Amino acid sequence: MDNRIFLYDDVINAKTRFVSFAGENIRFDLAIITTDRFYGKQVVLDLQSNRFAIIGQDDLAEEGYVEYAFQLSKEDAADLRSFLEEIV
Repeated sequence: MDNRIFLYDDVINAKTRFVSFAGENIRFDLAIITTDRFYGKQVVLDLQSNRFAIIGQDDLAEEGYVEYAFQLSKEDAADLRSFLEEIV
């Protein structure tokens, strides 16, 4: 592909935290990536479901966001939200 147009191609330092915990109904295996890229937000990857979201405090406060982003029930999203509120 000779006509590739890059919007950006950066190499950055990032800190990745791997954490696993059991909620009331399901287990969460997460990779949480912190960089200076996303205006203070973190990339949260759910390794079990192959879903991810860029999350900050404002996203956690938004009703239904965690449920939508990770396709979780209200109960399971509450477990995840509770953990993320401690670290985000």
